[in-house]
Amino acid sequence: MVQTMKAKESNWKNPQYRNRQIAGTLFALPAILGFLIFVITPMILSLYYSLTDFSVFKEKTTFLGFENYRKLLDGSDPFFYKSLKATLYYVVLNVPATIIFSFLLALLLNRNIKGRALFRGIFYMPSIIPIVASCMIWQYLLNPDLGLANSILKSLGLSKSMWLYDEKSVIPTVVLTNLWNCGSTMVIFLAGLQNIPRHYYEAVEVDGGNSLHKLIYITIPMVSPVLFYNAVMCAITSFQAFDKAYILTEGGPNNASLFFSYLIYREAFANANMSVACALGWVLFVITGVCSILLFKTSGKWVFHDGGGR
Repeated sequence: MVQTMKAKESNWKNPQYRNRQIAGTLFALPAILGFLIFVITPMILSLYYSLTDFSVFKEKTTFLGFENYRKLLDGSDPFFYKSLKATLYYVVLNVPATIIFSFLLALLLNRNIKGRALFRGIFYMPSIIPIVASCMIWQYLLNPDLGLANSILKSLGLSKSMWLYDEKSVIPTVVLTNLWNCGSTMVIFLAGLQNIPRHYYEAVEVDGGNSLHKLIYITIPMVSPVLFYNAVMCAITSFQAFDKAYILTEGGPNNASLFFSYLIYREAFANANMSVACALGWVLFVITGVCSILLFKTSGKWVFHDGGGR
């Protein structure tokens, strides 16, 4: 430790080393300041406001301690637990559906087929379409009376669905619309699949293995780090889902799709209750953090890294 300190002091006396350190610090300073000003400061302020009765329409703010959190947790807020239930239900459905669908698409597009680049572009294209435009398309397709989806069901002799207008089907329907935008997740899976050495598959063929053996013993273990990354990112974005609830359902019907982020928005801007919105934001932050930590803690059991380690 002492030798290290002496070495640093000796290096600092070197003008060339000192200039490099100063230049590096100056280049990093904008990013550091941006992080402190636009991330850390708002977080600290929101934590403080969550402990008060802050509102944009009040001249004086009173410190309440954990009163806002108590009202949320003891059921005084009629929407908190309903929103939490809807969000958890959405996460449980959306994460596996997105991961599985994206992985299957990546497997298909990784095969040596004619027009592979064209198909990759077609499947990725919905990801670059503005979310408002895609939601408008889905509203038309899923209209219970005039929509194309029910017309197809009717032609097949099946009963119509209310899709976004029924409490039981609204969240599965929102998950269905999300599969339209899974191009980014698919591309990440595709990159992972293309990094798998071909001789691994050849070794399975030599041992008499089939396509299922290749999938179970080679493909899935080798892309498990990519699978882990996509699972974490998909879980975080699912907890923070807002746009579909805002554009497609407005939290309905009967608050069945009142996701947590939309509840925060409604409390902050519709009800002008910024303190409760800040408290909700911190609750969502804790829930998302706990979910991410659980994924990281359990990753050692199913994520394989280069060299055969977990």
